[in-house]
Amino acid sequence: MCGIVGIVGKSNVNQALYDALTVLQHRGQDAAGIVTSHDGRLFLRKDNGLVRDVFQQRHMQRLVGHMGIGHVRYPTAGSSTSAEAQPFYVNSPYGITLAHNGNLTNVEQLAKEIYESDLRHVNTSSDSEVLLNVFAHELAQRGKLQPTEEDVFAAVTDVHNRCVGGYAVVAMVTGYGIVGFRDPHGIRPIVFGQRHTDEGVEYMIASESVSLDVLGFTLIRDLAPGEAVYITEDGKLHTRQCATNPSLTPCIFEHVYLARPDSIIDGVSVYKARLRMGEKLAEKILRERPEHDIDVVIPIPDTSRTAALELANHLGVKFREGFVKNRYIGRTFIMPGQAARKKSVRQKLNAIELEFRGKNVMLVDDSIVRGTTCKQIIQMAREAGAKTSTSARRPRPCASRTFMASTCQAPTS
Repeated sequence: MCGIVGIVGKSNVNQALYDALTVLQHRGQDAAGIVTSHDGRLFLRKDNGLVRDVFQQRHMQRLVGHMGIGHVRYPTAGSSTSAEAQPFYVNSPYGITLAHNGNLTNVEQLAKEIYESDLRHVNTSSDSEVLLNVFAHELAQRGKLQPTEEDVFAAVTDVHNRCVGGYAVVAMVTGYGIVGFRDPHGIRPIVFGQRHTDEGVEYMIASESVSLDVLGFTLIRDLAPGEAVYITEDGKLHTRQCATNPSLTPCIFEHVYLARPDSIIDGVSVYKARLRMGEKLAEKILRERPEHDIDVVIPIPDTSRTAALELANHLGVKFREGFVKNRYIGRTFIMPGQAARKKSVRQKLNAIELEFRGKNVMLVDDSIVRGTTCKQIIQMAREAGAKTSTSARRPRPCASRTFMASTCQAPTS
């Protein structure tokens, strides 16, 4: 999971890129990067850390240009070193920078092809650098001094033919424009929009619609599976379907946990989807345990709150905030390393004993990925006094996953 953004503006875009990345910070806390283009030159700043820590005033002053891309990283492939912070850069052809959200499943095969057939060097273990070199090679195959939108779309088509996996990409071709594209299955989200200024129309590509909203851009639409959008440096927009057999099979975890609730992905409100998940979970509980003895529903803050509230409403039981969250601790799911995740659970959450003592508690957690932090949360609930009964009819405190098969039917509107 990562966050990507690209902007073609009419004035310096460094501040807009920074603001967009802060809105997308929930998608990655390991590293951040911005690259801009001005008069055929690139200006890059990237490092490990949060957006606010990576970019100081001196860095922002050097990021000049009315076109650029940005990235916030959660390392699902490769390592957590600053060498793998994005965007990545290759000088041939034209000078291309790329930021990527997703994973390639045939990365080993591609890395071998890049070295043996494409005669290119990959310097890290990141699949994003592999994808960049595939795109750069295919664009170079066109053999043009000045690439056209036809050349760009043909290169994206070849990327789809070679790369397997889920990916949403923004890439900047120095001096020419920014391209965004999505894998043929639409696994990872990517949207684009526009805003009107006194100087003309500006365009933005991003992982989530909320980043467009915050910066005053109007959402045009999501990129379709396999589709690409190319925005030239002078502000002309082109779109093209670049896959032969696209099909929309998006990652449900985007609606369950990864995305912000105020985003809209593939025409579906994330907030509304989470309400429906709470409804579906309540229906399952009533179907399987009509005589349930749940006293209170407590969410694991923050993202499960929407589903938990709707669950409590449908069950007719109390909804209470039983955990207080430390806002200065990041999301444990996207922390690099299991030891860091486990340590951070106790630092991040503290139980309010009043809401647990002597009660049968249903915990609603939307982020059970590995299950290890869940155990600690349940233990915290027990230590705070939640009932633990040996009776088969009285459930022990448990975390209920809102992304169970019966609850992850997203709404159609």
